[in-house]
Formats: sequence, structure tokens, C-alpha cells
Amino acid sequence: MNARLQRGSGIALWRQIADRIRAGLDGSLADENGRLPPEIELAARFSVNRHTVRAAISALVHEGVLETRQGSGTFATRKKRLRYPISTRTRFTAGLEGQVQKRDSRLLEHGTEASPPHVAKALKIEIGSMVVRLETLGLADGTPITRATSWFCAKRFDGIAGIFEKHHSVTAALREFGVDDYLRDSTAIEAHHATDDDMRDLRLSPGAIVFLTKAVNISPDGSPIQYSETHFAADRVELVVNR
Repeated sequence: MNARLQRGSGIALWRQIADRIRAGLDGSLADENGRLPPEIELAARFSVNRHTVRAAISALVHEGVLETRQGSGTFATRKKRLRYPISTRTRFTAGLEGQVQKRDSRLLEHGTEASPPHVAKALKIEIGSMVVRLETLGLADGTPITRATSWFCAKRFDGIAGIFEKHHSVTAALREFGVDDYLRDSTAIEAHHATDDDMRDLRLSPGAIVFLTKAVNISPDGSPIQYSETHFAADRVELVVNR
């Protein structure tokens, strides 16, 4: 593992160390039990003081990557990343089936607004047409996995926020509007640093990586019904694209 840090790069040293610790948890840094070297050894390895190392470890503990055990040291949590399939019928609840005991979706906020150009294009409506926006949080066994923003044509799906709150499911909410089935038309995947909203809702530290998917769902007749932008905590989820 290359311990050289990029000083003066604009990326905090503790963040760079956190990234290197994360990358070294496969065995190049942690021992066979997942235990990290002591802070003083890590500080010498990276040529920084112990406070900087401590900040990096604290961030990874906050993200759930590491855990500290009193009197024993710091260990990798060894939590297996969840596999989230992206296919023609992508569903949050069904996608995690068999991997976790409890799956839940919560409404964070919602509103009705004029559609910005990229949303109007995805939904094939006029720019400025009214859309319903849902901000939702997806959890697996109580751990936040996804933070999504979805848009629906307000003329067709007025009131979908209240129905979502009742069912905790977009699929169930759409069913009440007569959409018994829908398909994934397109998905684009990017990687970004966590935003302030991601850090708050997904319990991430500054500089953490998230996967961003931009997706369009359509009804069987091909008409767009939902455009969504979903942030996935990269340390917790592996995106698997299936045909």
C-alpha cells in the first residue's frame, strides 16, 4: 500500500488516510482478524501526527467501516456489501430480498414544483410542467443504504406523496394510480463524493464516495412514469447490472 500522501492537494490528510485504510482492509493493512496497527504505527507509516490518524479512524467508525473495541484495538467490521441488482424490474425491497431481515423506505420530504429541463426531458413533458418530487430514504436492517429523489407528473400522480407514506413503497403507491407494473427504461451510473444531504441522511463522513444512479421507469406501453436520482453508500452496496 502506497503510504505517500498528496499534501497541498486540497484533500484533507485525514481523508486521504481514511481512504488508504479503507483500501488496506483486504489484508494489506489489517491482520487476519481484521485488526489495524496501533495509531502510533499508522502515524509513522503516513508521516502524520496521531490526531490526524485518529480523525481518519473516527470517520470510518462513523461510516460503519471500522469499530473500536476497548482494550483490544480497532477492527474492520467485515460487513458484506449488499448486492443491489439493476435490471428491467428494479425494486428496492425485492432487490434486497434474502440479504437482510428488514427493508424499509421513508419519506424525508416532498413538494410540487415546476419541472426543470432534465426532469421534463426524462418524463417527456413540457419544461415547467408541474411535477411531484419525493425525497426518500431506503434502509436495510435499520442502516441507511439509499437516498433518492424521484419526480412524477403531477397531473397524473397528484397525491402520490401521501400514498407513499401509507405504504412506504413507490411500487405500492403507483399501483393505486393503476400502474400495476413498470419497467426500467434506462440507468446511468456515476460516482461522486457525498453531498451534505448524503452525509446527514446516509451517516457518511466528508469525502465518502457514493454511487449515483439516474433512472427512468416506464409503464408497459412505454410512457415514462418516474425519473429518479439515487445516491447509494458505496461502502454498503454493490450495484449489479443484469440484463
